[in-house]
Amino acid sequence: MGSAAPATYPCRMRSALLLTGGALLCAACAAPGRPIPAQDPRMDVHSHARPHEVRVRHVDLDLELDFAAQIVRGSATLALERTVPGAGLVLDTKGLTIERVAGADGAPRAHRLGAADPILGSPLAVTLAPGDTDVTIHYRTGPGAEALQWLAPAQTGGGRHPFLFSQGQAILTRTWIPVQDSPGVRITYSARVRAPSALRVVMSAVHADEGPARDAATREWRFRMPHPIPPYLIAIACGDLEFRALSARCGVYAEPGTVDRAAAELSDTEAMVQAAEALFGPYRWGRYDLLVLPPSFPFGGMENPCLTFATPTILAGDKSLVALVAHELAHSWSGNLVTNATWRDFWLNEGFTVYFEHRIMARVYGEERAAMEQSIGLTHLEEELRTLKPEDQVLHIDLAGRNPDDAMTAVAYDKGAAFLHRLEQVFGRATFDAFLTRYFDAHAFRSITTDEFLAWLRHELLDRDPTRARAIDVDAWVRRPGLPADTVRPRSRAFAQVDAVVAKLAQGEDPVAGDAHGWVTHQWLHFLEHLPPGVDAAGMARLDGVFGFTGSGNSEILAKWLELAVRRGYAGADARLEDFLLHVGRRKFLKPIYEAMAATEAGRVRARAIYARARPRYHAVTVRTLDQIVLGTAG
Repeated sequence: MGSAAPATYPCRMRSALLLTGGALLCAACAAPGRPIPAQDPRMDVHSHARPHEVRVRHVDLDLELDFAAQIVRGSATLALERTVPGAGLVLDTKGLTIERVAGADGAPRAHRLGAADPILGSPLAVTLAPGDTDVTIHYRTGPGAEALQWLAPAQTGGGRHPFLFSQGQAILTRTWIPVQDSPGVRITYSARVRAPSALRVVMSAVHADEGPARDAATREWRFRMPHPIPPYLIAIACGDLEFRALSARCGVYAEPGTVDRAAAELSDTEAMVQAAEALFGPYRWGRYDLLVLPPSFPFGGMENPCLTFATPTILAGDKSLVALVAHELAHSWSGNLVTNATWRDFWLNEGFTVYFEHRIMARVYGEERAAMEQSIGLTHLEEELRTLKPEDQVLHIDLAGRNPDDAMTAVAYDKGAAFLHRLEQVFGRATFDAFLTRYFDAHAFRSITTDEFLAWLRHELLDRDPTRARAIDVDAWVRRPGLPADTVRPRSRAFAQVDAVVAKLAQGEDPVAGDAHGWVTHQWLHFLEHLPPGVDAAGMARLDGVFGFTGSGNSEILAKWLELAVRRGYAGADARLEDFLLHVGRRKFLKPIYEAMAATEAGRVRARAIYARARPRYHAVTVRTLDQIVLGTAG
């Protein structure tokens, strides 16, 4: 890495630029004693930290997992880079109890927790001695730490042991580690973790070794992450886990009753890694393993380095939902290797990843399957755009004063991917692939802003072919609401078969089982998403009798069917609906179902009754969303 030319990365202060800590900083803004202006695009409004003064470079964790109290206790030793002499260290915390702080010499350091913000938590300010190159924070989490979900044995597949997992994105790592919790502050980390000896600990890092047990009931696990990563990617899980190898560098962890089924479903993982490498360069993280979690996990997957966390809802039995693996794997380049510097730049993470996911799926499973998945994504995007305010329909979204989770919409994912598909169409796949490969190489292990990407885009692609560049309005894609008219819309032969059956329904003629012979998951989803409005509760019952939707073992199909059953008053799915809501915690599925229930007074009453039972099983990320829908609380 080196410095960049001002012509490539312009600064509003028109001064020289220097590369500091993996981020481009203005020399005038970063001068000693001068804080970076609050309006600077590299300042993270979702962090109290002041990394331009004192920056955390490495975190060494020494932790104990207390399942009885449902807390993590121990210490975090932070290695520091000090830029402004005399400045103190400012960290992000939320709900942590700080027991003591020690300097590099082991002596106490003055520290103070600031006022708590409901979104950001409390800043922890530490007074540093002149020779402090590191400090150690001794602390414990609260039982309500939002990043951590503690599961009782009854909430797991095996039913014999408890389980713990973390979810740090977007700004929840501060609820279990005192850190500069901004994606622009990349750090390496190491960890020693003590846990009950009957359980296995895994982390988003290399498993280094196992230390001596302190007693027969306890076991110590050690990990290291040698590459700088954003704090939201520090992840931990602990439970009754077994491992199955999928290749020399890929494998899967899961509960004993799930692991063989997971290994069979995910057996194409190595082929996906090789496809990704063939597209955009080598996989740089060593191992690529997956952890299949209990069903309360709030997302489809989380791209934690070396160890993707995944929902069991992808285990359909026919590999029809493994695009999620392609997506999380793609994050090893877009998101983990090159990260959004702030959460308003989130589309640089997810838009690139959805595009990359489509390319991986096309290589492994064919262009037709990728076209179907891209088309379904655009359908979901257009549905969501109808519900979003114009200011939330732009890629470079303003999140000041808001929870960064507000950016986690289809805009960042599918509009971002559509922008890249349009660039590919304009400049040609070979040229665009070469551009992306250069992009990943030039920004590896760094965090960048939207403005920095757009400058790179102009310099490395648009300015090299001005004639083609005139065919795309970049500003319309990035800064204006809606979906531009030049959006690339893939054509799928498989969907044409579905459209014929949908037309049959629209004319009042019920389909028969043979009409859907050989359909794959994506065709069923396309069918349900385009179900004619005239199909009422009686029509839903007839469809259920022919196709057995209520009994489907495919979570994507079932979730869409249950939403439709609520909206169209089909009571035949009620029992399955309740069971689904009580046992599945994936926010993507739960949000539209609860929204459909909350649309009527009777539905709201039922939703609240089910939610009261299900809420303790959901992760905090899911609860925040559903509280607004079901209980009407503020976000």
